[in-house]
Amino acid sequence: KSICLNFGLAREYGGICHLRFDDTNPEKEEQEYVDAIIDAVHWLGFDWTANGVEHLYYASNYFDFMFRAAEALIEAGHAYVDEQSADEMRATRGDFVTPGTDSPYRSRTTGESLARFREMRDGQLADGAAVLRAKIDMASPNINLRDPALYRIKRATHHNTGDAWCIYPMYAYAHPVEDALEGITHSIC
Repeated sequence: KSICLNFGLAREYGGICHLRFDDTNPEKEEQEYVDAIIDAVHWLGFDWTANGVEHLYYASNYFDFMFRAAEALIEAGHAYVDEQSADEMRATRGDFVTPGTDSPYRSRTTGESLARFREMRDGQLADGAAVLRAKIDMASPNINLRDPALYRIKRATHHNTGDAWCIYPMYAYAHPVEDALEGITHSIC
């Protein structure tokens, strides 16, 4: 259904549909799934090549850029490394009637967060020991805007990048970065 919707809309309105694999979770992605989706798109009569240019993309091809963008967010004071446990983060997030409270790590200096983020990348922290969070608004009525996670530590072999990374961007962070890099005008997920 999604394939027909996306490729069909592009065909109907003279657009170009990208086939992108948002492969940000190495434990959920395997080459066999990628191959099956590629086969299904072709079987349904669609293609991602337009004007001689192939529009096949993988989030994992942008991991270097996403990491540098995350560093820039930290340096600008818009992200921090949080070392609370998942239960502590859940408790401080609040609920639909109670605003969240700031993590004790939210006030870290940019230098401290940047150093910890690089330690995350370099494998110096255990899985689940820390996440990179956007610094938004812990009192927002939209619970999703209460300092969402941008990166997590997850040691797992990735179908495209192998063992090059032990930190992975969250889908909600990766997807708009990918859209911007690819010049997407209409994102229908």
